[in-house]
Amino acid sequence: MKGLKEVKVFAPATVANLVCAFDILGVALETPGDEVVLRLKKEPGIKISKITGDGGRLPLDPERNVATIAMASMMSSLKVKEGVEVELIKKMPISSGLGSSAASSVAGVFALNVLLGEPLSKEELLPFALEGEKFASKEAHADNVAPSLFGGMILVRSISPLEIVRISYPESIYFGIVHPKMEIETKKARQILPQKVPLKKAVIQWGNIAGLIAGLMKKDLKLISASLSDVIIEPVRSKLIPNFERAKEVALKEGALAFGISGSGPSVFALCSSREEASFVARKVSEEFEKAGLSSDIYISGVNEEGPKIVYRRG
Repeated sequence: MKGLKEVKVFAPATVANLVCAFDILGVALETPGDEVVLRLKKEPGIKISKITGDGGRLPLDPERNVATIAMASMMSSLKVKEGVEVELIKKMPISSGLGSSAASSVAGVFALNVLLGEPLSKEELLPFALEGEKFASKEAHADNVAPSLFGGMILVRSISPLEIVRISYPESIYFGIVHPKMEIETKKARQILPQKVPLKKAVIQWGNIAGLIAGLMKKDLKLISASLSDVIIEPVRSKLIPNFERAKEVALKEGALAFGISGSGPSVFALCSSREEASFVARKVSEEFEKAGLSSDIYISGVNEEGPKIVYRRG
């Protein structure tokens, strides 16, 4: 494997949907994220030697872990005969709406690619990373995996065939992420969604999505703020998050450009025009969850332009 014996990789968490763009828009965060350590071994196959940060919840069976499922699909495609030992370091909450499974899958395939001497481009890694996400959520959604892998803000124009588009954005934006310490399973959060949408609501949503993309690319904060409104998904999913409406009211009152659910929740985000404002608003939102009896984790992050990064590599 090109002389390398060990590599450690970080892959970022993501905010998917960005309020109105359900399943088609996501952004990579600077923090939090997951780390994977891969070590070369003589015996063929994949072995998970250790998982930390998960409270003992994630399986050591490589056929049931998203990171190794993604890696196995890649090794099979490339006909890799050697084996790897895997250590997964969870640095973000599970079932949080921050793309935990996507970050693990991306970290796994990216690290494997480095260990193999980087035979594949990021574009070629994407289908393998999606295999892990498919196992986690039963569908191959790219709105978490793609931004985690490529960094930046990514539009999923089509899933079949897969087509993604990098979207520019104002460099000044920051995310105040608040994760109330509860869990919402993605499967459950999808099951409650309406299967039919009135045309009037669909037209409003289309206008908001188009306005958001235009606002991002024009770096127009006013247009971005006006467009970040959801009349279809948020009214349903917000009921799963205690004090959501009050938290949203407080965030907007305190100066956030927008406020919404990250992915399927329960994490929420305040989009702000500075790091200081994001930090202040996030603390205020956390206080609203405390009133509902929920403690919270807070993450303040700009947009991660790089995607996954190599922490170290050893020959």
